[in-house]
Amino acid sequence: MDTTRIDKWLWAARFFKTRSLATEAVNRGQVLFGPHTVKPSRELRIGDVLTIWQAKVPHTVVVQGISEQRGPAPVAQQLYTETPESLQKRALEAERRRLSPEPALTMEHGRPTKRDRRDLQKDWNARWSASADQ
Repeated sequence: MDTTRIDKWLWAARFFKTRSLATEAVNRGQVLFGPHTVKPSRELRIGDVLTIWQAKVPHTVVVQGISEQRGPAPVAQQLYTETPESLQKRALEAERRRLSPEPALTMEHGRPTKRDRRDLQKDWNARWSASADQ
């Protein structure tokens, strides 16, 4: 077997849990063949370079094997090799996310309590009620 559909290969290589998810990702432009977007029916060959966006992180891989059957993870990992640049970018992105501040810590007093929410709601109604103007 020399070629296979790109959506079948993405499913067999375990980038996506189902083939329909792989097809959706290709249709949304999250899978690039070189610099170009492709259709799910695009034929894939050994040596092709793909860029796969998952969770806003790109994976640039070189196809090393062709398969249309989904097998165990160690076998699936032999179907491709990730480029060193891609590995480095992913490591830098992971480090950046690790060092970024937690959004919940920016709140001064934590979440409002039920009483605080009621008070906020009363203030809102008093300010914007049509009956309050009269």
